[in-house]
Amino acid sequence: MKGYMYILLCANGSYYTGSTIDLERRLKQHQNGEGANHTKKNLPVTLVYYEEYPRIDTAFYREKQVQGWSRKKKEALIEGKMDSLPELAKAYRDLGK
Repeated sequence: MKGYMYILLCANGSYYTGSTIDLERRLKQHQNGEGANHTKKNLPVTLVYYEEYPRIDTAFYREKQVQGWSRKKKEALIEGKMDSLPELAKAYRDLGK
């Protein structure tokens, strides 16, 4: 079963990362306030990025990975700046030292 990892931009400027088997249906749920508490409190939301996977468990794994990323790293992904992701990950790790 196909799966999607997606990133929404919320009305308050925050990002929400999720995964689903039906992207269109899930977006409607978020817009109708039936999604996660975070999106419900920060409507409207806009789909800014998604990835398609052959299996939902792979999409879910990717969701958990991206959820742990810094805002700058998520924005680089959204903007398609894949070459800057490793450097942003290193900068994020260095902050913890």
